[in-house]
Formats: sequence, C-alpha cells, structure tokens
Amino acid sequence: MLKSLKNEDWTATLIGGVILSLVVLMPGYMKNPIVLFVVIAALSYLGYLFLGKKDKGQFILSFVIIYALVLLADLITNVAFVKKMGLESVFFSVLIGLIVRNTIGLPKWMEPAVRSEYYIKAGLVILGSSILFGEIMKAGSLGLVQAIIVVFSVWYFSFWVSRRMGVDPEMSMMLSSAVSICGVSAAIATCGAIKGDPKKLSFIVSLVLIVAIPMMYILPFIAKWMGLSEQVAGAWLGGTIDTTAAVVASGKFIGETAEQYSVIIKSAQNVLLGVAAFAISIYWSYKGTNSNIRPSGSVLWERFPKFVLGFLIASLVFSFAFEPAAGKNLSKIAQESRGLLFSLAFVCIGLETSFKDIFKKENSKYIWSFLVAQGFNILLTLVVAWLLFRTLLSSPGI
Repeated sequence: MLKSLKNEDWTATLIGGVILSLVVLMPGYMKNPIVLFVVIAALSYLGYLFLGKKDKGQFILSFVIIYALVLLADLITNVAFVKKMGLESVFFSVLIGLIVRNTIGLPKWMEPAVRSEYYIKAGLVILGSSILFGEIMKAGSLGLVQAIIVVFSVWYFSFWVSRRMGVDPEMSMMLSSAVSICGVSAAIATCGAIKGDPKKLSFIVSLVLIVAIPMMYILPFIAKWMGLSEQVAGAWLGGTIDTTAAVVASGKFIGETAEQYSVIIKSAQNVLLGVAAFAISIYWSYKGTNSNIRPSGSVLWERFPKFVLGFLIASLVFSFAFEPAAGKNLSKIAQESRGLLFSLAFVCIGLETSFKDIFKKENSKYIWSFLVAQGFNILLTLVVAWLLFRTLLSSPGI
C-alpha cells in the first residue's frame, strides 16, 4: 500500500490534504506568511524524501531561491503602474523563471526543488476548497445555464479547430480548456489530468495572460458602444475574459452591476473546472494511449490523476461539512497557501522552459488556434448573454 503511494501524483495530493487540514485546525496560524512558507517548505521536502529521492542538502536551498523569485514577482506586481495594467503575479513568475533559465541557465544544485507539477497538483487540491456549492447556487440558474452552454460549445469548437490546424491532442486539450473554462487554472488542471508537457503549459499560460490584457480594455469599450445593459455586459465579460483579476477590472470600467454579474458568471464557469477535469481524466485515461488494447479498470485507476479526487473531496468537505459562512472563511484562508503553491509552480515552469522551445515556427499554429477559438468564444458568449440576461430578465416571473 505504502509503495503504491510513492509517486508524485499521490504525494502532491496528500500534501494538499495536509495543508487543508492545517487550515481547518489552525486557521489563525495559516494566515501568517512565515508559517505558510515553513509549512509548505517542510511538506515539500518531506514529500521529496518520501518519493525516494536522495538529498544532499540542495532541496531546501533550491526551494528558498525559488521562493525569493516568487517574492520578486509579487513585488513587481504591486508597483502602481503595473497594477493599472492588470498584470498578475503569475505573469511575472513565469517571466522571471524564463529569464533566469535563458540567461544564467538552471544550475545542477537547483534542480531538486524545480518541480512544477509537484506544486501544481497540491495547489489544485486546495483549489477545490474554494468551489463552494452554496456560493455557486447564488449565481442563479441563468449564470449556470450560460456557463454550461459556453464551456461545452467553446471547448468542442476549440478542440475541433486545433486538431484541424494540426495541433497535437495533448496541446489541443489544454488549449481548449484554457479558452472555454477559466484560463490558467483550467490549463493547469488539464495538464495535470493528462500528464501534459510543462513546456506546452508554459506557452498556454503566457498566451492566456497576454491576450487577456487587451480584452480587459477593448470589450468594455465595445459593450458601451453597443449600448448593452450592465447585466448583459457583465455576463459577457465574465464568460470570455480568462483571468479573474481582469474580469473584475473590466466590469468596473462599466459599472457596479456589470462588475457583480461578471464575477457571478466567472464563478459559475469556475465550478465546472472540477467536472471538466474529471471528464478529461477519464477520457485521457481511456484514450490517451498508443496501445490498441482496451484498458482495464485497474489500468484506468493507475492512470487517473489522484489530485482530481483530492479536488472533488475538498469541494464537498468545504461545502457541506461547515456552516456556509465558516466554509467560505476557511476557503479564503486556504487561498493563501494555494496562491503560494501556484506561484512556486509558475516560477518552476519558467525555469524548466527554454526560449528556443517557445519561439519555434510551428508554435504559430497554437497561437492561431487560440485566437480563433477566443474569437468564437467572444461572439457566442455575447449572443448567449444577450438572450439570457436581456430576454429572460425582462420576462414575467424572472
């Protein structure tokens, strides 16, 4: 039994579970950045040893350096003019990692703690604690209807376009999830579910963040020019812009009501992340093989990413094991540890990626696939938002 747990998937899932347990048992302490750093560093190190890795005192030193780069990214993000641009720390975390890797390179002694998927999977388990069913129900039936229509339609269209443009199935999966669900988090979850290439994930994360910036300014301008109501405009923005910070900022450009509706729709789409990750996991476990042999139940279980179970369990526990207010408060505290794990992962993604792997001629098909899918997303979501939040809200009894 113990031997079967000695893989990165299970270890990262267990780390996420331990962190959530500490959030519940010691919420006051888990707010402290120093405590948070010590806890995550210790658990990461213990997990590293549990995996059977031999350490010569390099893991902790490597971890501290990566953490310092995370702090640098946060420092840059909090500069006034950077805040106005809507750039998030994830952008600078990846960028700083890329700069280090492609200038001085990745020293051998830093390699032990440079493990992007390790931190990502633990962070995704914690992400489940923020998907509270009570909060999602507040989004209302219209928000959920829009989310379901948009996510499934855009995902299928994006996957179809990507494959038609010659994009491989792995990249098509990650790209489609990023465009249709919730951007970076969806790409990360899909990458974990299909055991995807971190270099491809790095490219998609960069693409999502870069495209979200002009959308944050252009879409509110178009909404005002078209004379859309704040409800319709907010629903449109929340369903198309791929980062939460950019969604909030774009909604504010229009008005308070638009901001509220944009966040509601974004939340409704976020809740589908768990469903999508689960479905993609099952599909990839069954189809993601070069063999023509029909995989058995045991093979499916072996391939199935365990962090998805951790994600779903965390969502159920935080939704139903606590009073709604208490569950929401604890999930907010858990966001701090999740944010740190994701930031560590993003720096590592940069450190693992060489520019020569990104700036290749063949990457143009990824960019065009993403842009075409995003264009379809913008148009479809506008139509759906207009029909639901204009026609239905004006109907009797709505």
